[in-house]
Amino acid sequence: MDSKYLPIKISYTLFLYTILSLQLATAQQTLNKTMIYNNLTREYIVYIPILYDGSNSMPLLFNFHGYGGQANSYMNFADMRTTSDTAGFILVYPQGYSNGNGDTHWEVGDLSAVGSADDLGFVEAMIDTLNSEYNINLERVYSCGMSNGGYFSFEIACHLSDRIAAVFSVAGSMADQTYNHCNPTHPTPVATIHGTADSTVHYFGGGPWNPVSLPLVNLYWANYNNTNDMPVITNLPDIEPLDGTTIEHSIFSNGDSCTSVEHYKVVGGGHWYWPGVNGNMDINASSVIWDFVSKYDIHGLIDCGGISINDISADRNKIQIFPNPFESLFTVKMEIVGNKDYQIYSTIGELLQSGSINSNNMTIDLSRMPNSMYFLKIDDRVTKLIKTK
Repeated sequence: MDSKYLPIKISYTLFLYTILSLQLATAQQTLNKTMIYNNLTREYIVYIPILYDGSNSMPLLFNFHGYGGQANSYMNFADMRTTSDTAGFILVYPQGYSNGNGDTHWEVGDLSAVGSADDLGFVEAMIDTLNSEYNINLERVYSCGMSNGGYFSFEIACHLSDRIAAVFSVAGSMADQTYNHCNPTHPTPVATIHGTADSTVHYFGGGPWNPVSLPLVNLYWANYNNTNDMPVITNLPDIEPLDGTTIEHSIFSNGDSCTSVEHYKVVGGGHWYWPGVNGNMDINASSVIWDFVSKYDIHGLIDCGGISINDISADRNKIQIFPNPFESLFTVKMEIVGNKDYQIYSTIGELLQSGSINSNNMTIDLSRMPNSMYFLKIDDRVTKLIKTK
């Protein structure tokens, strides 16, 4: 080689090495961050995966710890960093606030009324801050969490849906306050993992912040997303019989914007578990969570085009219920040809009454049933009913 080219060669190699070093310095880092929000010092841990180099936008996933938890220890327990490295998304473990009068937590249910941390605003602030520091795909921001963090993911789905594409809850539920005031702005994919023997957040309702039952959670989001109301149910292989649990996997599919609602019912499963780490070993929670949420962006299923079968047939199958709430009788108004079968379910999915609708305006009598909330199913559409007085 002509020696006159050697300095240029060395300089070019040094330049490439410097660029590569800067990229590696950015990638695969665990960073402890703080911000002042609402006059409080808030903390969060950010994991930058090895694939990040800043040239392409990456999805963002929040993982919220349970009541009394610490982000650092929770990150080591519900560890999604390997998944982040292989799949390519930025991972955040935020730290809950105690308000100086109790354990760290996320504001859901009654805690929202007494809390001063404004956790929903904190999430928005983290999204904006991280977007200013990294190349974030703002159409692919997701939330998951365990226990109180699972509750909070539903709070986010209800009240911050303009920023969040999909949510996943492990051993959490919707607080009744969250349920009764939920106001999402777009079809929202939702998935849950929950144990039937959970003695903290009970599967059929009961526990902190007065959670609704998991069947009701599924029906709520299936109804909101306009999915097929009857799920496809599969018993997953019992890979590890010694863990004492099995999994029943249900999918409510074909929702608006191709959304779905999925549920992993851990038969015999308790509360403090992260499948694949402890408790049930038939699935890996970290992989299952990412496999679910990553299919969606803020518009629905990626490549769906925003149009589902339900959108096309919505006008043709429109159902009107009046009055609702009602005292004893309500009327179903719809365009039908021939007869339509209907079913009425309780909030835990129990079939209470069934029959046939044979006219465009038919009155149904529920006078013998107690005052409560019910679900009316006609074909693949579910409508919430409220019986009062």
